[in-house]
Amino acid sequence: MRKAGILMPVSSLPSPCGIGTMGAQAFQFADFLAAGGQSCWQVLPLGPTSYGDSPYQSFSSFAGNPYFIDLDILAEWGLLKPEEYQSLDWGSDLEQVDYGTLYQNRFSVLRLAVSRLSRGDKFEMRGTLWGADWLEDYALFMALKDKFGGAAWLEWPEELRLRKPAALEQVKQELAAEIDFWKWVQHLFFSQWWSLKEYVNQKGISIIGDLPIYVALDSADVWANQSQFQLDESGQPTEVAGCPPDGFSADGQLWGNPLFDWERMEQDGYAWWLKRIAWQFQICDTLRIDHFRGFDSYYAIPFGDKTAQNGRWRPGPGIAFFKAVNKALGKKDIIAEDLGFLTPSVKKLLKDSGYPGMKILEFAFDSRDAESDYLPHRYPARCVVYTGTHDNDTIQGWMASAPKKDVSFAKAYLRLSTREGYHWGMMRAAWASPADLAVMQFQDLLGLGSEARMNTPSTLGNNWKWRTLPGTFDEKLSKRLYREMRVYQRLPKRGKIS
Repeated sequence: MRKAGILMPVSSLPSPCGIGTMGAQAFQFADFLAAGGQSCWQVLPLGPTSYGDSPYQSFSSFAGNPYFIDLDILAEWGLLKPEEYQSLDWGSDLEQVDYGTLYQNRFSVLRLAVSRLSRGDKFEMRGTLWGADWLEDYALFMALKDKFGGAAWLEWPEELRLRKPAALEQVKQELAAEIDFWKWVQHLFFSQWWSLKEYVNQKGISIIGDLPIYVALDSADVWANQSQFQLDESGQPTEVAGCPPDGFSADGQLWGNPLFDWERMEQDGYAWWLKRIAWQFQICDTLRIDHFRGFDSYYAIPFGDKTAQNGRWRPGPGIAFFKAVNKALGKKDIIAEDLGFLTPSVKKLLKDSGYPGMKILEFAFDSRDAESDYLPHRYPARCVVYTGTHDNDTIQGWMASAPKKDVSFAKAYLRLSTREGYHWGMMRAAWASPADLAVMQFQDLLGLGSEARMNTPSTLGNNWKWRTLPGTFDEKLSKRLYREMRVYQRLPKRGKIS
């Protein structure tokens, strides 16, 4: 079945409170997708962001981002009064998230809402979180971070850093109220998320989630599961993740994430990973796994190095890992992010896994590579095509900044014209391609330039901030989108997603 979808981060939805939420605009976006003949809504990771605001560096790969909790819904539930949050400063620019202002104001409002809760409150809860081991670890982790002024867990006292049982029991009693606060925040998040997901699925639209292969060093994941990672006796990583030097970066990319102890994970049947993936499929319907090539082999950089130049490749778990996933969880709807330089062994792993890989149309027109696998006529049906992802420029931004030879090649190959709009021409090529699924960034539907780029890898600054304005989910745009879906036979057969 040929399908299409839109990549729209929750953070990028319109909202009067500084960042996109799971409120009215999210439901309106679902209506827009249905009217536009779309089958999928792809989001970025939903976890609580840490320093740098990247959804790929989260305090937990299980928890939800407190910023996404809609305050109007909390008011409907009787937990807030409108004047308690509508009068606050949420940032002056409706097209940019002001994370500093959010951090200063959001949690005081959430604390007020939680103070009015009791354990018997249910609201729109789809299931219960009480007793989930990840919730216990996450709530304690966040309470301890607050206690120590936001310091990373590696800077905590040794008995807490290394999770000595007596010290943990003592601090659980000392911080009981704070631990309960962080638990309640997660209840509020998932109450709203599952209500939104149910609405989206009833529209016949599936949600594509996004799972980073690595987790942040300063996270509840690492602190609570230290034996699963390559750490020394004090908790410090021995080596960290990244990418080797290439034509784009002489120093490579130093991500700094701790690496998994795959041999140790194999011994318990990859239990932590299975729990992680199983939880993601309670949150979404399809899962994009980031940096798929890391399961074949991964780049390990000595901890403390300032660049990625001295790293070396080490073997990953390979197909044994995905066989364990299938055995434990059944065959799941997974997309493999297989971008970058792919060795024969990575290609074999992708084939053996049976997962569709990704094609990026903006990568297709490198004038140095006339036989690029990213050219649409070379696509297999079993793949997912994007004009660009959150890590790429918008189409209009790419047309303005890419090498002239590449742009000329794209114009000739795609027959692009200013009359139609370069962005519509490139999106048409993706929809017309053999790919089973074609996903567009919402910025490209609007024809926005580089000012709307979501992220520029290996840079700090204006990343993860773009937001769309109210009124962009309009009927004229959805009708045009629907016509394209009809032409390229990507209209869905509507029915509730189970």
